Amino acid sequence: MPHKIGFVVVSSSGHEDGFSARELMIHAPTVSGWRSPRFCQFPQEIVLQMVERCRIRKLQLLAHQYMIPSKVEFYISESLPEYFTPYQAERFRRLGCVLSSSYVSLCDNEKTGCKARELKSVYVDAVGQFLKLIFHQNHVNKYNVYNQVALVAVNIIGDPADFGDESNITSREKLIDHYLGHNAEDPALEGTCSGKSDYISPLDDLAFDMYQDPEVAQIIRRLDERKREAVQKERYDYAKKLKQAIADLQKVGERLGRYEVEKRCAVEKEDYDLAKEKKQQMERFRSRVYEQLQLHELVDAELMRRPLDLPLQPLACPSSPHHQPPMRSLPQPEERVSENRLADPFLQEKPSSHCLDVSPQRPTVDRPPPATDPPPKTHPDSLPYDERPLPVTRKQLGAAVSEAERRDVLGDEARRADTAGEPEPLTEKALREASSAVDVLGEALVAGAYSKTWSHREDALLTLHKQLTDTPVGTPKEDLKSTLRAAVFLVRRAIRDIVTPVFQASLKLLKMIITQYIPKHKLGRLETAHCVERTIPVLLTRTGDSSARLRVMASNFIQEIALFKEVKSLQVIPSYLVQPLKANSSTHLAMSQMALLARLLRDLGTEGAGFTVDSVMRFSVQALEHRVREVREAAVGMILDLYAQHRALVLEYLPPDDSTTRRNVLYKTIFEGFAKIDGRPTDAEMRAQKRAAAEEAEKRKKEEIRALQGQLAALKEMQAEVQEKESEATKAKNQDTQERKVAPPNAPEIPDNHYLDNLCIFCGERSESFTEEGLDLHYWKHCLMLTRCEHCRQVVEISSLTEHLLTECDQKDGFGRCYRCSEAVSKEELPRHVKTRDCNPAKSEKLANRCPLCHENFSPGEEAWKAHLMGPAGCTMNLRRTHVLHRTPVLPPGKGPAATRAGTSGSKVGSKIPTPKGGLSKGSSRTYTKR
Repeated sequence: MPHKIGFVVVSSSGHEDGFSARELMIHAPTVSGWRSPRFCQFPQEIVLQMVERCRIRKLQLLAHQYMIPSKVEFYISESLPEYFTPYQAERFRRLGCVLSSSYVSLCDNEKTGCKARELKSVYVDAVGQFLKLIFHQNHVNKYNVYNQVALVAVNIIGDPADFGDESNITSREKLIDHYLGHNAEDPALEGTCSGKSDYISPLDDLAFDMYQDPEVAQIIRRLDERKREAVQKERYDYAKKLKQAIADLQKVGERLGRYEVEKRCAVEKEDYDLAKEKKQQMERFRSRVYEQLQLHELVDAELMRRPLDLPLQPLACPSSPHHQPPMRSLPQPEERVSENRLADPFLQEKPSSHCLDVSPQRPTVDRPPPATDPPPKTHPDSLPYDERPLPVTRKQLGAAVSEAERRDVLGDEARRADTAGEPEPLTEKALREASSAVDVLGEALVAGAYSKTWSHREDALLTLHKQLTDTPVGTPKEDLKSTLRAAVFLVRRAIRDIVTPVFQASLKLLKMIITQYIPKHKLGRLETAHCVERTIPVLLTRTGDSSARLRVMASNFIQEIALFKEVKSLQVIPSYLVQPLKANSSTHLAMSQMALLARLLRDLGTEGAGFTVDSVMRFSVQALEHRVREVREAAVGMILDLYAQHRALVLEYLPPDDSTTRRNVLYKTIFEGFAKIDGRPTDAEMRAQKRAAAEEAEKRKKEEIRALQGQLAALKEMQAEVQEKESEATKAKNQDTQERKVAPPNAPEIPDNHYLDNLCIFCGERSESFTEEGLDLHYWKHCLMLTRCEHCRQVVEISSLTEHLLTECDQKDGFGRCYRCSEAVSKEELPRHVKTRDCNPAKSEKLANRCPLCHENFSPGEEAWKAHLMGPAGCTMNLRRTHVLHRTPVLPPGKGPAATRAGTSGSKVGSKIPTPKGGLSKGSSRTYTKR
């Protein structure tokens, strides 16, 4: 199974004073690692020798937060020549290269402000004993003023090269897997068995050692060995106990590692009082944990008494160089993981209730661990302070102490064990201020609440919490009320505390007072109102805290108590939330108030729960003018939520919806939101619809123009055919009258080739306006013999409309012929039409024509169509007839100028106006449009 391989540094191309490459042999939270010389030449090299010849499986590099190389290459070799020099690479075989920040996203740390470190893991498969790392040119940033590259830690994971091939060994586990039908490559089983040959223990990962206290890490490894032995012996209860102990110890090791970093930071700032306090805190906490381990019989006492050897003890102890402080203030480093994101171990941990109990209820350790037993010489703690490698310069001392207090959420067991220190006495000013509380609760408890040490302040609140909880029921009312008001006084002061544990303790105490103390002793609504009115304003100010964690805690607590039945009936909290925002209020405070109001408005509503439409709308309209954009947007959302429930009432508080109001973007957004809620189209949607309608109308107009142009072309073709026929008739007539005299010149005669000009060949109407465009308009709208199909918009003869619908129309598949009336009927209506038998039966074409408009039979023949469609007593369903009759009288057949010119030939063509039916077959149903 692959495991961590120890190594020593054989050679390096150079290093900065105080940052030797030998620092890479130590894995601990406080190591500094290697740095190249200032303004060095690239590439830089480091050669490592592993403790044995091995097969490397995984390499891990922890890069610096701002001294980042652009590329790191790996080379492996079986041995080194005697004349080896740092740049001799003939005997090394290249494994590959790792591209760092400039080649992967977020790797140059520009977006993180050079406050994160990158942990790079590379999976390889190569055999050798020497590993060479080549570092290329650094990334340029404002912090790396000397163009250096650095490496904080390196980790090698692999197997001994002569371990043998496990694939040929039939082990007990492989036999079990074989008979159970398990596939070794089954992804569902991946990582489930620590006995697999390619399994890498998390305890061998670089992240484990870089965050853990070295002694605790060694204990964890030994407990892990015992756990594996217990599993092999099938002692599963004991293995489960060890597993939980390992999980708890990992948190303990992370805390001790954090304490060590804080102690080093204090030493670097020359604050030796704080360093001593941290050291004592570590010793107390460590002794308590060791006592718990011995109590549960998880480790032997001998293991605690003897110094623990480090897992990676170097072969030769290097001399630790002095640490040179940086030339300028640098950002505080954090850890950034490339492949596996490491959780920040210094964040608060959830309290554990498992077998490893480190709670404050445990008795104090009578015998602290012997401080005279030094750790191994290779451990950094064994060196004097002035010779130990120090971490990167952090923030100012005050900020460091404040941050240490904020993060010490789970340090209650160690803090309360400190019985040596007592709260300092109250000052004269504090005594005057808290005189009423001192009279009720005692000076010792109030002094703890006023102490400069935050742990004493927290202890005072927890002690008060216990006193109020244990108060008997039969206590006089006056004493209960006095105690309550004194407790509220201390809670109000503690809510303003900047330390997170003290703030949490104050919230816990206040919640207990409202939900348990007052109902238990039946103190009534007056005392509940006193608690809420004294604490809610202060809590609201904490919702604007610079710490996001405190803001969330305060907001959630206000929302929680607002829903308590004891507080909900008072309707106090809603009145505070709808107070207008101050112009100089912070952004966090305004945003928190808006978010809290929106959440409670959804939970409580506006019906008798403290919120009214009037108060909320006045607040929201005023918030629309706030200087912060997020506050204005939240106000818009709140108004829209109210409008969904109270449309008419909300509109009373807003200006009218007109163009002037809509010039304001916020009001435009509000009114468009109203339209969406009402299901009406917004202005943008209406404009889009108008544009679409205009485009559709323009498209339809162009299609009509193209259709008319096509019809005109067809009519011109027909006109040319008629003119040709007339020309032939004229030639025949001239041949019969060749010997006649020429008519006198004063007898005008219309040339035959101009006879059909300005003439409609369907209805016989002549007009000077019948140009090409005029005829198009006449055919399209006015000709009595034509009509437009309602389904395809083509202009067709009325006499052939039925045939058009059945054979030519785009919707012809939707029509069928009725066997009684012979007309085209929609197929959906055809069954009902045939079944009712209400239609007028048609006659044969020889006996009568059939009008598709009025559904009547009339006399047969082509001229009968004109009389029926154009005559005064003709078709009543021809909508064009009335309009045309008002324009020109209809010429009867055989009359007019056409007849005078036709002579004897008039009997052949009737009115001398060629009708399309005469020149077209019935089956063609020719339409006059070009589609």
